[in-house]
Amino acid sequence: MIDIDPSEQAACIENPLLEKAGIKEWQLLFLLAAMQFTQILDFVIMMPLGPTFLRVFKILPSQFGLLVSAYTFAAAIFGFVSASYMDRFDRKKSLLFLYFGFIVGTLFCALAPNHFLFLIARSVAGAFAGILLGAIFAIVGDKIPEHRRGRATGIIMSSFALAAVVGVPFGLFLANRFSWRAPFIFLAGICTLIFTLGTLWLPNISEHLIKRTKRKSPLAEVFGLISEENHWKAFALTFSMMLAQFFLVPYIATYMVLNVGIPEKELFYIYLVGGSFTFFGSQITGKLADRFGKKKIFQIAALISLIPVYLITHIGRVGLPLAIATTTFFMITNSARFVPAMAMITGSVKPQRRGGFMSINASLQQLAAGIASLAAGLILVQNSNDKTLMHFGEVGFLAMAIILVSIYVGAKLKTVA
Repeated sequence: MIDIDPSEQAACIENPLLEKAGIKEWQLLFLLAAMQFTQILDFVIMMPLGPTFLRVFKILPSQFGLLVSAYTFAAAIFGFVSASYMDRFDRKKSLLFLYFGFIVGTLFCALAPNHFLFLIARSVAGAFAGILLGAIFAIVGDKIPEHRRGRATGIIMSSFALAAVVGVPFGLFLANRFSWRAPFIFLAGICTLIFTLGTLWLPNISEHLIKRTKRKSPLAEVFGLISEENHWKAFALTFSMMLAQFFLVPYIATYMVLNVGIPEKELFYIYLVGGSFTFFGSQITGKLADRFGKKKIFQIAALISLIPVYLITHIGRVGLPLAIATTTFFMITNSARFVPAMAMITGSVKPQRRGGFMSINASLQQLAAGIASLAAGLILVQNSNDKTLMHFGEVGFLAMAIILVSIYVGAKLKTVA
């Protein structure tokens, strides 16, 4: 139980900057977390629907892989393209415009009649979703004081766990009960409700425009963002963390089935338990980061995370309870690294440049995820006899080395706002 004194509790509720604009901090965080939840769900729901798409569209596994990667690569490309423009507009207008585009892309996914148009729809959804992530954290940086930013980041990032625990099972239920289009139609409907709340609740966020000096050309804007040393450190921290995560995450389920011996139908329990603990753990980590320092909590969490990374990549054939304990330990510590790190990254740039900076940062997240998944796939091979994955331990050691690099980079990162 975390002991928070009464004055700190009051500070967590009151935010004069927001309340002056007619919105409370909990309303803002609820909206941003809801948007993040829908964006994450739109991405992860594709994974368990793979067999369905292979059958419905009559496509090969490689073509399904293209459906998944199109989302991330579109997010990475358009995140870089938008970086020079994100700080030229009111944050509310930018966020709602991006979210509206995401809704349209998701609705197109539900209506697509064939594989090619579905691929286009996924690219559209991914293009807006990638920029959306940067816009969300730009608002967190602008409107949440630095001493509460860890808590706010923990709340928003708990949406990852919620998507795994609640969103994916419900999406699968809709797909099995009705059709593969149902999860996307339902998601577009929920997004429309959130969009409506956003138009009603969100205040105009334009302080960063006042602080801007003269405008630069788009290329000069991007060059200015990537040329500062502290920005490079933040980008390196993001890239290294995503590399370490996605060397492992895409292959954990396969490893659990083929190597550990967990039946496919019991994977649900792994994600249910792990996601549930992570949902609450990410919020606790955010509070700890605010109390004891984001850098310190990040370093501690990153060092501890080396243990489950080793365990999960070297575990033998065990029962479901031990497999759940190991994967849950991995998920909790993985989240515990990301929450303080994202708070550090958000505060490493001045407000008037935060929108473009966070767009580039979101693009690097997507790019690192794609590179790590591809690289790990090249290292891993299946045993010709029993079909188990080989060299997952080596991939684990590589992830551990990159985590150590991220600790070093994070120690050098400075908070400027």
